[in-house]
Amino acid sequence: MPTPSSASAAGPDPQASAPPTPAAQQAPEPPALERRAVERLLDANLDRAREGLRVIEDWCRFGLDRADLVARTKDMRQRLGRCHRKAYKLARHTATDVGAGLSHPAQAERTAAAAVVAANCGRVQEALRVLEEFGRDPDPGLAAEAAAIRYALYDLEVELLRAAAGPGWRQALLQRCRLYLVTSPGPGLEATVGRALEGGVRLVQYRAKEGGTGSDGQPLTDQQRLLEARALRQLCARHGALFLVNDRIDLALAVDADGVHLGQGDLPPAIARQLLGPERLIGRSTHAVTQLRQAVADGCDYVGVGPVNATPTKPGREPVGLDYVRQAAAESPIPFFAIGGIEAANLPAVQTAGASRVAVVRAITGAADPRAAAAELVALLGCGAVPNPATSTEASR
Repeated sequence: MPTPSSASAAGPDPQASAPPTPAAQQAPEPPALERRAVERLLDANLDRAREGLRVIEDWCRFGLDRADLVARTKDMRQRLGRCHRKAYKLARHTATDVGAGLSHPAQAERTAAAAVVAANCGRVQEALRVLEEFGRDPDPGLAAEAAAIRYALYDLEVELLRAAAGPGWRQALLQRCRLYLVTSPGPGLEATVGRALEGGVRLVQYRAKEGGTGSDGQPLTDQQRLLEARALRQLCARHGALFLVNDRIDLALAVDADGVHLGQGDLPPAIARQLLGPERLIGRSTHAVTQLRQAVADGCDYVGVGPVNATPTKPGREPVGLDYVRQAAAESPIPFFAIGGIEAANLPAVQTAGASRVAVVRAITGAADPRAAAAELVALLGCGAVPNPATSTEASR
């Protein structure tokens, strides 16, 4: 082992004298003025988020009388309070804040409680996003907490607005839906559904049959189905869309879906109603008018009518053609969705037969641009982007 003197005699260590590599260099400290600005920004948005949460919390307490929603909102507010460092508060200087006291005419228009709640949900979400973006470097813990609370607030907002809408809001939204997306397993499922929702879809069914495969080509497990259904349910909630699960009542309950769609070989609707309760939706596949009549007698909220055309999603099933669509249009007292190989090119013939609502799979999931495909179908159906009665105050933010 060389002694210190022998090491010196051998000359300087080339590794010790070499300048640090770029990877080893630490990022320079931000200037003091920038740090101060970020601290003021974090303080302002923590205040904004906490104040907005308090508005929401008080409405849950005094307006909705919902202790469960009060507890969830209070938890978010207190978690942010623990992140509100003294340094951020000391950086506050209202006298030099160019935005202090600014208002907008839209604020005076929020006279209804639902509009106030919706506006404050939006205010909190925006503040949390700012905290997430600017807090990553100086305060990773704050950034992570802001992101977690933001996503939790998406779900809470929907529950708040649904509570304000009262019972029957699902049925009200169903009546206004014209385009129904049924999913199929495959890569990019969540992204495809997200684009379809951006295009105006407001009714989505998660369909992952036994024997199906996931994005990795392997058979789907119930754990994967749960994760996929939960992600899509949250995505639909953020867009104010209804989310149903095909066949699986247990999965629908597990992810708090808006209902189920049952085939002719699934559990009877009466059993499904006992398990789901009176407010969730139950749909039924029908292939003949006798099945439609039975679905109505069973208390279903809507029916699928088809397949109108031969389709690979229903291999071996003979198409019913447009005659059954005409029969359904003549006597169905509940909404019906024509389904089976329907796309923009053949939609006019289906509409002429009497269908004002259609369900599609490949017309959106197989499109190069799911958003554009959905928007085209929405336009052809003449319904526009369907507002959710539980989230119709969005424009008042």
